[in-house]
Amino acid sequence: MKPFIYDYTLEELQSWVKENKQPTFRAEQIYDWLYVKRVNSFEEMSNIPKQLRVKLEADFNFVTLNEITRFESKDGTIKFLFELQDKNAIETVIMKHDYGNSICVTTQVGCRVGCTFCASTLGGLKRDLTAGEIIAQVVQAQQRLDNSNERISSIVIMGIGEPFENYDHMMKFLKTMVHKQGLNIGQRHITVSTSGIVPNIYKFADEKTQINLAISIHAPNDALRSSLMPVNRRFPLRDLLKACKYYIQTTGRRITFEYALIGGKNDRPEHAEELADVLQGMLCHVNLIPVNHVPERGYIRTPKKDIFEFKKILEHKKVNVTIRREQGHDIEAACGQLRAKHMESSTR
Repeated sequence: MKPFIYDYTLEELQSWVKENKQPTFRAEQIYDWLYVKRVNSFEEMSNIPKQLRVKLEADFNFVTLNEITRFESKDGTIKFLFELQDKNAIETVIMKHDYGNSICVTTQVGCRVGCTFCASTLGGLKRDLTAGEIIAQVVQAQQRLDNSNERISSIVIMGIGEPFENYDHMMKFLKTMVHKQGLNIGQRHITVSTSGIVPNIYKFADEKTQINLAISIHAPNDALRSSLMPVNRRFPLRDLLKACKYYIQTTGRRITFEYALIGGKNDRPEHAEELADVLQGMLCHVNLIPVNHVPERGYIRTPKKDIFEFKKILEHKKVNVTIRREQGHDIEAACGQLRAKHMESSTR
């Protein structure tokens, strides 16, 4: 299959035009058509010579994300279920905030990490997405916002899949997102979330970017975390926290720890006390997340009063903490829920 045009960085496009005996500025023109004008075909690139457009058509594909369905929440959240060229399905979500629009992107078809409270892992991992397939989610979402003269101002890499298990494609995606001649999204407006793939936390720290790092922790000790997140058996809490401290020391940046509260599992006062002790002294922030109901998992939400009690204990122990504002709850906007339903209906 021909490579996706979005898979090429500006530098790679410059090499390609040079190989085709074209001046380097043609790469900048192509890049502008892709990310500023956001066209859907090479034929629309009107300032590119016809012969070069024919060559682009011969050498590259555009990523085709066919919209299977789209839901819009009363709070403005828009959730897309896209079909890829190989007929696999992925999800992308636009979230509207007071400070702008953010997009949550998917990095894999499915997930092999196996968190027991997450719909994304149902059916396991099918494959990694290419950088171009991740980029296409942002471009297509931005095209949707172009209709109302709005802009994507921030990105969260928290959709289906484990980004740090698709590390190289994720980093290539990020390089395109922050490029000043492209979508030009500020690094500090991008967050990547990992379940704790320790070797790549060190690798990401050494990249010395300004991109935010979030860690899905969800439990204050190994026994409980391993029961909720099998990845903890590969990378236990001690090793994860050591990597997090290296990241903080190397970058000087704060880490966000995501903690999904599951009724009767990890939401007791003693869990809050233990979590505060584990994170004591770290430059970090805890984001408490009321767990989404996934019928196949059977977990229940923590009652509101218990969520506030958990938060109060962390605050008392000087841990910076917030409760995530829910968005798109009426359209099942949590990652994996829509895809799981699509997979189920497709096999009937």
